Amino acid sequence: MRRLYKRIQASALVAAMLVTLPVAGITAKADAVTEADPKDVYVSFGADLNANEKATVMGLLGITEADLDRFAVGEITNADEKKYLGDYLDSGVIGNRALSSVIVVLGDDGDGIDVETKNISYCTRGMYTNALITAGIENADVIVAGPFEITGTAALVGAMRAYSELTGDEISAESMDTAVNELVVTSQMAEDIDSQDVEELMAFVKAKVVQEGLDSEEAISKAIDEGASQLGISITEDEKQTIISLMKKISKLDLDVDSMKEQAKELFNKLEDMGIDKEQAKNFFQKIIEAIQRFFDGLFS
Repeated sequence: MRRLYKRIQASALVAAMLVTLPVAGITAKADAVTEADPKDVYVSFGADLNANEKATVMGLLGITEADLDRFAVGEITNADEKKYLGDYLDSGVIGNRALSSVIVVLGDDGDGIDVETKNISYCTRGMYTNALITAGIENADVIVAGPFEITGTAALVGAMRAYSELTGDEISAESMDTAVNELVVTSQMAEDIDSQDVEELMAFVKAKVVQEGLDSEEAISKAIDEGASQLGISITEDEKQTIISLMKKISKLDLDVDSMKEQAKELFNKLEDMGIDKEQAKNFFQKIIEAIQRFFDGLFS
């Protein structure tokens, strides 16, 4: 009986550990931005921040005036915002002041994309991650901040420019436009559907489009229906047509599904029960369970 009780305790502890256990590679880097190699850091400020607002943003980004002498620094203007967002958002939504700011820190191969938002009300971490993948960005920590609650949509433009400046890899106009299109679509859909569901739906459909080479309206429509069904959400016909239009643009980009999953492990791990990397995820967690069980078998034997 005592042995059985100990095994029950061990099983309960295993379960508790699995609930709290972070998936390898998806946690934020422990190193502060200021500890990174300066050549790997780029800060992009909203051009219309006043002195107090800029100080607030810098505090949220974890940097000081002295750091600005070490890092590459740029800005996004309201004209830039209207250039890239004008086809997808009304001018009233874009506004007349560029306030979105972002810092990009290059990581190592395999680090993936990690996004953090501060004072951003319109776009979530998952939405930014999805859009950055579409733009072809890899292995970077990104912090998006506003001086107060703002939509943050324009910060994507700053992040893409920052990454291009740091790496020397030019992001094509088509990739930038599609990434902005995706961020706006997911943000707008989140007003009617839970934001996490929208992120997962977009990731699921995009992976299907890239992996299976889907480019017809009928094939993409079926992928959307499949994803919506498995997520248990409903979308309108207008929303479906908007996603189809976006996915047709994504199908023309040079994206690789394995790279997508590597760059957004956290997002794609949520989709394991929808058939994406299900076997890989199953094997990963099975190994964890077996290792913990072996430990307790030795402890209580």
